Amino acid sequence: MRNIIHQAHIWLGLFVSIPVLAWAVSGFLYALPNTVEGGKIEVIDTSRVAVSPQQAIANAHIFAGRELPTTALTLLMRDGAPHYQAIGGMGADSILVNAETGQVVKTPPPKLATRFFRQAHFYFFAGSWQVTLLLIFSGLAALSAVSGVYLNVSYWLRSRAVQKGMKEPLGEI
Repeated sequence: MRNIIHQAHIWLGLFVSIPVLAWAVSGFLYALPNTVEGGKIEVIDTSRVAVSPQQAIANAHIFAGRELPTTALTLLMRDGAPHYQAIGGMGADSILVNAETGQVVKTPPPKLATRFFRQAHFYFFAGSWQVTLLLIFSGLAALSAVSGVYLNVSYWLRSRAVQKGMKEPLGEI
Protein backbone atom coordinates (compact mmCIF):
# COMPACT_ATOMS: atom_id res chain seq x y z
CA MET A 1 0.00 0.00 0.00
CA ARG A 2 2.82 2.38 0.89
CA ASN A 3 4.40 1.92 -2.55
CA ILE A 4 1.14 2.83 -4.28
CA ILE A 5 0.80 5.95 -2.12
CA HIS A 6 4.45 6.81 -2.75
CA GLN A 7 4.01 6.54 -6.53
CA ALA A 8 0.76 8.54 -6.39
CA HIS A 9 2.50 11.20 -4.30
CA ILE A 10 5.33 11.51 -6.85
CA TRP A 11 2.97 11.77 -9.82
CA LEU A 12 0.64 14.18 -8.04
CA GLY A 13 3.59 16.36 -7.10
CA LEU A 14 4.85 16.45 -10.68
CA PHE A 15 1.38 17.13 -12.10
CA VAL A 16 0.52 19.85 -9.59
CA SER A 17 3.94 21.51 -9.87
CA ILE A 18 3.49 22.35 -13.58
CA PRO A 19 0.85 25.08 -13.09
CA VAL A 20 2.64 26.33 -9.96
CA LEU A 21 5.86 26.67 -11.95
CA ALA A 22 4.06 28.46 -14.80
CA TRP A 23 2.39 30.80 -12.30
CA ALA A 24 5.72 31.57 -10.62
CA VAL A 25 7.54 32.23 -13.91
CA SER A 26 4.76 34.44 -15.28
CA GLY A 27 4.62 36.33 -11.96
CA PHE A 28 8.37 36.87 -12.08
CA LEU A 29 8.19 38.19 -15.64
CA TYR A 30 5.11 40.27 -14.80
CA ALA A 31 7.04 41.90 -11.95
CA LEU A 32 10.03 42.91 -14.08
CA PRO A 33 10.03 46.64 -14.89
CA ASN A 34 8.92 47.52 -18.43
CA THR A 35 8.00 43.92 -19.28
CA VAL A 36 4.35 44.88 -19.43
CA GLU A 37 2.50 48.17 -19.53
CA GLY A 38 2.51 49.96 -16.25
CA GLY A 39 5.76 48.29 -15.23
CA LYS A 40 7.33 51.70 -14.84
CA ILE A 41 6.45 53.33 -11.54
CA GLU A 42 6.45 57.12 -11.51
CA VAL A 43 6.20 59.37 -8.47
CA ILE A 44 2.90 61.25 -8.50
CA ASP A 45 3.35 65.01 -8.79
CA THR A 46 0.63 66.03 -6.30
CA SER A 47 1.06 69.72 -7.14
CA ARG A 48 -0.51 68.94 -10.55
CA VAL A 49 -3.61 67.28 -9.06
CA ALA A 50 -6.47 69.78 -9.40
CA VAL A 51 -9.43 67.38 -9.47
CA SER A 52 -10.65 65.82 -6.22
CA PRO A 53 -11.48 62.09 -6.03
CA GLN A 54 -15.17 62.97 -5.61
CA GLN A 55 -15.10 65.15 -8.75
CA ALA A 56 -13.26 62.40 -10.66
CA ILE A 57 -15.99 59.89 -9.78
CA ALA A 58 -18.68 62.43 -10.73
CA ASN A 59 -16.96 63.00 -14.09
CA ALA A 60 -16.80 59.23 -14.65
CA HIS A 61 -20.58 58.99 -13.97
CA ILE A 62 -21.24 61.76 -16.50
CA PHE A 63 -18.98 60.05 -19.07
CA ALA A 64 -20.79 56.72 -18.63
CA GLY A 65 -24.23 58.33 -18.64
CA ARG A 66 -25.18 56.57 -15.42
CA GLU A 67 -24.00 56.15 -11.86
CA LEU A 68 -21.17 53.62 -11.90
CA PRO A 69 -20.59 51.14 -9.08
CA THR A 70 -16.92 52.10 -8.75
CA THR A 71 -14.98 49.53 -6.72
CA ALA A 72 -11.57 51.23 -6.85
CA LEU A 73 -10.20 54.67 -7.58
CA THR A 74 -6.44 54.87 -7.99
CA LEU A 75 -4.26 57.91 -8.56
CA LEU A 76 -1.39 57.14 -10.91
CA MET A 77 0.92 58.75 -13.42
CA ARG A 78 0.14 57.86 -17.02
CA ASP A 79 1.94 59.37 -19.98
CA GLY A 80 3.55 61.93 -17.68
CA ALA A 81 0.28 63.25 -16.23
CA PRO A 82 -1.61 62.34 -13.04
CA HIS A 83 -4.78 60.34 -13.66
CA TYR A 84 -7.44 58.71 -11.57
CA GLN A 85 -8.29 55.22 -12.71
CA ALA A 86 -11.86 54.24 -11.84
CA ILE A 87 -12.45 50.49 -11.91
CA GLY A 88 -15.62 48.45 -11.62
CA GLY A 89 -18.16 50.58 -13.37
CA MET A 90 -17.87 49.41 -16.97
CA GLY A 91 -17.36 45.67 -16.70
CA ALA A 92 -13.74 44.62 -17.13
CA ASP A 93 -12.85 48.04 -18.50
CA SER A 94 -11.80 51.04 -16.52
CA ILE A 95 -12.05 54.79 -16.95
CA LEU A 96 -9.23 57.32 -16.77
CA VAL A 97 -9.90 60.78 -15.39
CA ASN A 98 -7.14 63.32 -15.94
CA ALA A 99 -6.40 64.70 -12.46
CA GLU A 100 -5.33 68.06 -13.90
CA THR A 101 -8.17 68.77 -16.34
CA GLY A 102 -10.95 66.36 -15.33
CA GLN A 103 -11.13 65.00 -18.89
CA VAL A 104 -12.45 61.43 -18.98
CA VAL A 105 -11.49 58.68 -21.41
CA LYS A 106 -12.00 54.95 -21.50
CA THR A 107 -8.75 53.22 -20.59
CA PRO A 108 -7.11 52.06 -23.83
CA PRO A 109 -6.84 48.30 -24.25
CA PRO A 110 -3.55 46.83 -23.04
CA LYS A 111 -0.83 45.84 -25.47
CA LEU A 112 -0.31 42.23 -26.51
CA ALA A 113 2.51 41.58 -23.99
CA THR A 114 0.36 42.86 -21.13
CA ARG A 115 -2.62 40.76 -22.18
CA PHE A 116 -0.39 37.70 -22.47
CA PHE A 117 1.15 38.10 -19.00
CA ARG A 118 -2.21 38.85 -17.39
CA GLN A 119 -3.72 35.74 -18.97
CA ALA A 120 -0.70 33.64 -18.01
CA HIS A 121 -0.45 34.85 -14.43
CA PHE A 122 -3.98 35.61 -13.32
CA TYR A 123 -6.15 33.39 -15.51
CA PHE A 124 -3.73 30.67 -16.75
CA PHE A 125 -5.31 30.93 -20.23
CA ALA A 126 -8.28 29.00 -18.82
CA GLY A 127 -11.10 31.29 -19.85
CA SER A 128 -14.41 29.95 -18.57
CA TRP A 129 -12.62 26.84 -17.20
CA GLN A 130 -10.69 28.93 -14.68
CA VAL A 131 -12.72 28.01 -11.57
CA THR A 132 -13.03 24.35 -12.59
CA LEU A 133 -9.28 24.02 -13.12
CA LEU A 134 -8.58 25.84 -9.87
CA LEU A 135 -10.79 23.39 -7.98
CA ILE A 136 -9.22 20.36 -9.69
CA PHE A 137 -5.64 21.48 -9.06
CA SER A 138 -6.45 22.50 -5.48
CA GLY A 139 -7.90 19.06 -4.84
CA LEU A 140 -4.87 17.36 -6.39
CA ALA A 141 -2.52 19.54 -4.34
CA ALA A 142 -4.44 18.59 -1.19
CA LEU A 143 -4.14 14.88 -2.09
CA SER A 144 -0.41 15.36 -2.66
CA ALA A 145 -0.06 17.02 0.74
CA VAL A 146 -2.07 14.31 2.53
CA SER A 147 -0.09 11.52 0.87
CA GLY A 148 3.14 13.30 1.83
CA VAL A 149 2.03 13.53 5.46
CA TYR A 150 1.07 9.85 5.44
CA LEU A 151 4.44 8.85 3.99
CA ASN A 152 6.31 11.03 6.48
CA VAL A 153 4.40 9.68 9.51
CA SER A 154 4.77 6.12 8.24
CA TYR A 155 8.53 6.59 7.78
CA TRP A 156 8.85 8.21 11.21
CA LEU A 157 6.99 5.38 12.94
CA ARG A 158 9.12 2.73 11.19
CA SER A 159 12.31 4.59 12.13
CA ARG A 160 11.27 4.75 15.79
CA ALA A 161 10.42 1.07 15.82
CA VAL A 162 13.84 0.17 14.38
CA GLN A 163 15.59 2.46 16.89
CA LYS A 164 13.81 0.76 19.78
CA GLY A 165 15.14 -2.57 18.56
CA MET A 166 11.93 -4.10 17.39
CA LYS A 167 12.55 -6.96 15.02
CA GLU A 168 9.48 -6.17 12.97
CA PRO A 169 8.64 -2.54 12.43
CA LEU A 170 5.11 -1.42 13.08
CA GLY A 171 2.61 -2.39 10.44
CA GLU A 172 1.33 0.07 7.90
CA ILE A 173 -0.86 2.87 9.13
